[in-house]
Amino acid sequence: MKSKKITVLVVDDDPAALETIAELLVEANYRVLTAPGGRRALEILQQQTGIDLIVSDLMMPEMDGIALTKEIRGMGSHIPIIVITGFATIELAVETMKAGAADFITRPFNNEQIKITIEKVLENQRLQKLAGEREFYKQLSNHDEMTGLANYRSCHETLGKETERASRYTRPLSIMMIDIDNFKCCNDTYGHLAGDAAMMQIAGLIKKQTRTSDCVARYGGEEFMVILPETPIDEASMVAERIREAIEQHPFVSEEGAPIASLSVTIGLSSIPDRAATKKDLIRTADIALYKGKTSGKNKVVVFE
Repeated sequence: MKSKKITVLVVDDDPAALETIAELLVEANYRVLTAPGGRRALEILQQQTGIDLIVSDLMMPEMDGIALTKEIRGMGSHIPIIVITGFATIELAVETMKAGAADFITRPFNNEQIKITIEKVLENQRLQKLAGEREFYKQLSNHDEMTGLANYRSCHETLGKETERASRYTRPLSIMMIDIDNFKCCNDTYGHLAGDAAMMQIAGLIKKQTRTSDCVARYGGEEFMVILPETPIDEASMVAERIREAIEQHPFVSEEGAPIASLSVTIGLSSIPDRAATKKDLIRTADIALYKGKTSGKNKVVVFE
């Protein structure tokens, strides 16, 4: 951590205390900025980037540590803040932590105490950032970049789990295969950007007509899959018809707001246990129903029989 030259902003209205803490941190190989009060600290934060940590006195006449912490959090900054307090003001230190401070140090303190607290807070921040990045990339790997829906891989994982659960407990499970009709004509006529805009609008319409417990995925190209746990085929058919009608009636527009020609979808449905027994059969039978709809006029819902 120290090899990266962590920048610490020290805030204290007592010049002697400010100098003591600053010297200690410089000796520990931190880059140090100082502010003689809360107002000046806020000015520095607005003027400079790259500040990694703030160490602030709690009791300051112009702006105390609680007010400073609230101001910094109100700016949308997540820089960790450590407050320094006397024994008599532990309650105020706790209030500061409730306002968003990461930790506090009580006076009188020794040099090692400050170093250990700073290292602990910086390490916690590093771990939180790492966890956030992992979650971000996990989300990225499971979701379609354009529509934000589950992607092909995530869809198959979910369907595998739901198929196993439905078979084990003899529960209904339905899926829809949804294909946009004549989508190539839309791209050829209005351009791929307009086609992308229409794709995202269709994704939103499908999500709006389904439950949060359903999995809506972009299966590939202009094709979507909807997985409906605990749903028999007759109920799934009604949901599919709502989706078909919503898309048929929707006034599609480009990113600039220009009208795009009307679009429609064809939907094939199948279910466990009455029409399929395995994940593979479920997809195959839904695909057969979709193909039947596409070859018999499009813009319709077809249940596998």
